[in-house]
Amino acid sequence: MSSADATAYVLLEDGERFDGIACGADTHAVGEVVFTTGMTGYQEAMTDPSFAGQLITFTTAHVGNYGVSAAAMESSGIHARAAIMRAATNRDDAPGADQGWLDWLREHGIPGITDLDTRALVRHIRDRGAMRGGLFPAATSEDEAQALIAAEPSMTGRDLAREVTPASMIRLEPLGSGVVGSDGPTIAMIDTGVKSSIVRNLRERGATVELHPCTTSAQELLAGDADAFFMANGPGDPAALGYVVETLRELVGKKPVYGICLGHQLLCRAVGLETYKLPFGHRGSNHPVKDLETGRVEITSQNHGFAVLGPGGEQKVETDEAVRWETDFGAAELTHVNLYDRTVEGLTLREVQGATVQYHPEAGPGPHDSLYLFDRFIKEIAGA
Repeated sequence: MSSADATAYVLLEDGERFDGIACGADTHAVGEVVFTTGMTGYQEAMTDPSFAGQLITFTTAHVGNYGVSAAAMESSGIHARAAIMRAATNRDDAPGADQGWLDWLREHGIPGITDLDTRALVRHIRDRGAMRGGLFPAATSEDEAQALIAAEPSMTGRDLAREVTPASMIRLEPLGSGVVGSDGPTIAMIDTGVKSSIVRNLRERGATVELHPCTTSAQELLAGDADAFFMANGPGDPAALGYVVETLRELVGKKPVYGICLGHQLLCRAVGLETYKLPFGHRGSNHPVKDLETGRVEITSQNHGFAVLGPGGEQKVETDEAVRWETDFGAAELTHVNLYDRTVEGLTLREVQGATVQYHPEAGPGPHDSLYLFDRFIKEIAGA
């Protein structure tokens, strides 16, 4: 598309520009420009707190085909700052739709852009890495746009958990008897931006879930009646959440502790491991992960920009063996590895009770290969 026909454009901090047609709200947005490879789940992505501070580029061509609905919300609102698309549509008559996709974006003040060459944008991000950028109306000068982008903080070193955590504790009752009978466990979750589908999967398996602000102290958590502590997903750099890490250090070994996504990274940092920023992250619902205990390959849903360093400080684990780290709380053993880039996808603590996975087993949206992990979590908590 020529700039003469464009009504909006995406500008990256390195000066690369991509033109398109404005849709959604009539405003601009700046943040980290990332991409997701999921072919469905556009509403879930926009309402996932892990996308806070980011502009989402959808690699699938058609976005909006089945509208939006209350059932697809992963939180109470939209956390992504903009939607970047190749071919957006506004169907409000699809089965199950409550509203059209673009009407929904406009209603919530979120800008969008369509008719943009998303393939070229994604290839650029894959070559140069995720970076700051913005979506702007065509009338905005590039100088003004670059100034707005430069004023946006980097994702590295950024604490976004405080922006998405609840103001006070929320207690949610079970939705079913689940896998261990009617007296399911009580799980205290330090809420750094959990998705609704993660909470729902735990409640459907008989758990009572308490969502605590991310600033809650270890003393407050230990004073409750929780059977286990849980860390789930969320936005930002795990290295910026030192206060959560210190809280976790006081919880590990007292009761079972589990982590998903950002929670995986935080629990790993709590036991003494390190994290680093991936070049362009893992976002989508088609990522192959190998379970080293069973040899099974799962297709997983993922959304993260940081990862955990392997034994010896290596970014990649080249073996399919269950290698071990020595941590501040004893041995930790690799349980899952990413088959795209060989990054760490999960581990278990061998001398205290705890385990993590980097991906999203709740499949909201995505394949159901990993749902069994929720059964495993609940049974291990009950057994403890």
